[in-house]
Amino acid sequence: MKIEDLKEFVGFGIAGNFAHHLDQAGEAKDFVDVIVDEKDAPKGIFPFYAKSTNSFLNIFPLSNNKINIPNDSTYKVQVEPEVALICDIEYENNNIIDIKVNYFTAYNDCSIREPAASKISQKKNWGKNTKGISLDFIKVDKFEKNGIMDDYAIASFLKDSDGFHEYGKDSDIKTYSYFHKKLKNWIINKLNTQEDFGPLENLNNLIKENNNPKKMIIAIGATQYTEFGENRYLKEDDEIFVCLYNKNKYKYSQIKNSISNNNLDLEDTSILHQVVI
Repeated sequence: MKIEDLKEFVGFGIAGNFAHHLDQAGEAKDFVDVIVDEKDAPKGIFPFYAKSTNSFLNIFPLSNNKINIPNDSTYKVQVEPEVALICDIEYENNNIIDIKVNYFTAYNDCSIREPAASKISQKKNWGKNTKGISLDFIKVDKFEKNGIMDDYAIASFLKDSDGFHEYGKDSDIKTYSYFHKKLKNWIINKLNTQEDFGPLENLNNLIKENNNPKKMIIAIGATQYTEFGENRYLKEDDEIFVCLYNKNKYKYSQIKNSISNNNLDLEDTSILHQVVI
């Protein structure tokens, strides 16, 4: 699949599906009035791309090799290392009744830390080349316990003139707060019922506005940051790496060493490499 092929997909992200990420990102306060199903439930879903929407969301933001940071230096931009699911959507009577998870891949839900934004989506798409997705798609055998995704972890790094740094904490994919069938059912429910409230938007209206799209990219939440990542915003010429790797085949130290030496041709991995421009 080519990056241009993804223009036919609708793009969503999930907020708060990894413990403590929102606190580290300074965004927990945005969701203080959002009622969730249980203590560790995600906070909601936000759109980052919808082709037929009459707003900034119709700009295709995905790139597999670069990130464009705003010219305004007051906007702080941070990597968000995630897993993205590549899905088909099934409808009945204008409601989503099922989603089929076909592939997963490394993703950078790159975000502006803009406290004045009224909607979380306003921090997620500020133009072309503002988000990241690896084209190293990995086929999903089953989106259930003991499926292929349970064998993978997320690692992320940043390389600059001072060296090579761990950006996000090495995290097993299966430690997402909501995962497998529980996550799938939650996504379907939120896409059908989420209302316009606080930082969240009415998703059912957006989906109808886009003629019930059949294909979807959904990023399922960012990992916790290392101390470096929590306090390091992106600068021109930074290199970003997000890697999904098979824990049965590699140790984290092997992944770190390989990427630090620019060896990105690794089997059983999905690697996103972007340069900040």
